[in-house]
Amino acid sequence: MKNNNFQHPSKDIVESKGTILRGKTICLCLTGSVAVISSPIVARELMRLGAEVICVMSKAATELINPALMEWATGNKVITNLTGAVEHIYLAGDRPKSVSKADIILICPATANTISKIASGIDDTPVTTVATTAFGSSIPIVIVPAMHESMYKHPILKENENKLREFGIDILRPRISEGKAKIARIDDIIDRVIDILVSKKDFEGKKVLVTAGPTREAIDSVRFVSNKSSGKMGIEIAKESAARGAEVVLIAGECRAKLPEYIETIHVISTDDFIKAVKDEISYKNYDFFISAAAISDYKPIECIEGKISSDNVEEIHLNMKLTPKIINVARKKDYNLFIVAFKAETNVSRTDLINKAYDRLVKSEVDLIVANDIGREDIGFSSKYNEVYIIDKKKHITHVERNTKRYIASKILDVALEAEKTSKTKPNL
Repeated sequence: MKNNNFQHPSKDIVESKGTILRGKTICLCLTGSVAVISSPIVARELMRLGAEVICVMSKAATELINPALMEWATGNKVITNLTGAVEHIYLAGDRPKSVSKADIILICPATANTISKIASGIDDTPVTTVATTAFGSSIPIVIVPAMHESMYKHPILKENENKLREFGIDILRPRISEGKAKIARIDDIIDRVIDILVSKKDFEGKKVLVTAGPTREAIDSVRFVSNKSSGKMGIEIAKESAARGAEVVLIAGECRAKLPEYIETIHVISTDDFIKAVKDEISYKNYDFFISAAAISDYKPIECIEGKISSDNVEEIHLNMKLTPKIINVARKKDYNLFIVAFKAETNVSRTDLINKAYDRLVKSEVDLIVANDIGREDIGFSSKYNEVYIIDKKKHITHVERNTKRYIASKILDVALEAEKTSKTKPNL
């Protein structure tokens, strides 16, 4: 007897991590790469953000994992053959808006064989047929390659990837390791889906330079002075900027948070490194925004001792420190027209003092916006996934963004920055 109250156990995880993908249907296509073992995790992470996931598998994929596993992971029947029900049209066809279909085709993992077939218009598996159908109905397609490194370097494959990119297909760069082009990190895959399905594209044509993470100022060859910054806030700003269509360069210190592999990143260590990288970038590229979210040391040792100071011979170390230059000041001197967003971190201060100190820094450094937050609180700041900020402009207009995820905070900072930048370029009618 059928139990009409039965709910598939996989549905219990839906929206357990948020609702950002609520109402979105994702067609997850699997091909014959051993990276297919990650597919249940990818599917369930998408579901935890509210998505409905429908899985399509090539015959080669079914020989690596059983379709029953993906049915368990998603709670939906898996498509392994195209039948008279024309599943490819149901999922990706050009149908009336009142009829639901997939919002995105995620081919993950994608083999060299599948990539080249899609580029050549060959439809001989459920996956390639769904991809071709999606082409005709303008559904976005994301391809996540995984294969041996030698295969990935094949010039014909590179040509096919370039051809697909020209047609608007999004291809995530794999991680090259142990002689393999390994599937992109799951976090990066999820971010890309969110970028395409959720983010507005109001930064298209903009160039954005972002700094993130802490500095390390050397005491001797092995010791250094640093701070607790994870780099998460700057990284989320870089990711949100890229999602909204910007060309982004991230200058990152030794971050504890994962760096997105799809964003061009310049790795630095000290304040001097940060300053040189910022100077070089602003000098040679015409940036629209510089967002200085890195936690730059205010002071650094006057000298660095060569070698390692021996604890056998030295009982006390006395450091003489000197003030470091402000990167926002350096950036302003390099480009007076650059729109600069600075950050001001304080500990255990009143709202009024936090805002006033931040505004004083904005005026002194001639920046356009400043983001103030209290890093003394345990529930936000350096080590947390959350933040609460006050965004202050030149006229001391204040936008308070209450405690939320750093990705959400990043989106609000960019909203205010873009509006302020537009306003600054608008000349009054005379």
